[in-house]
Amino acid sequence: QVQLVESGGGLVQAGGSLRLSCAASGVTLDDYAIGWFRQAPGKAREDVSCLTSDGSTYIADSVKGRFAVSRDNSKNTAYLHLNSLKPEDIAVYYCAAGQSVHAIFPLREEYHYWGQGTQVTVSS
Repeated sequence: QVQLVESGGGLVQAGGSLRLSCAASGVTLDDYAIGWFRQAPGKAREDVSCLTSDGSTYIADSVKGRFAVSRDNSKNTAYLHLNSLKPEDIAVYYCAAGQSVHAIFPLREEYHYWGQGTQVTVSS
């Protein structure tokens, strides 16, 4: 059974930092691209970042320069590093594992495994 479990969310003051973890079981993350998404209340789910198995990286313009992605294959865990947090970053953050057929980064529908999400709240 494949499971992705996010952790590391919480309440932080504006300008602060968090590190979200996405720990996998039942699947080897190194074989997958890891996508990070977020969904704020009343809004659609938004792409945040993607890190492919060969190291290609996508970071959304809205978080570029503040967020970063990494993975530790020995721990079968991926990370989203959130820095200089703003109130507009408030959302539930999800990780997902996917494999692209035709492009560098998977399409949304090519993410097969999803975590349950972790809440990030930023106080102003």
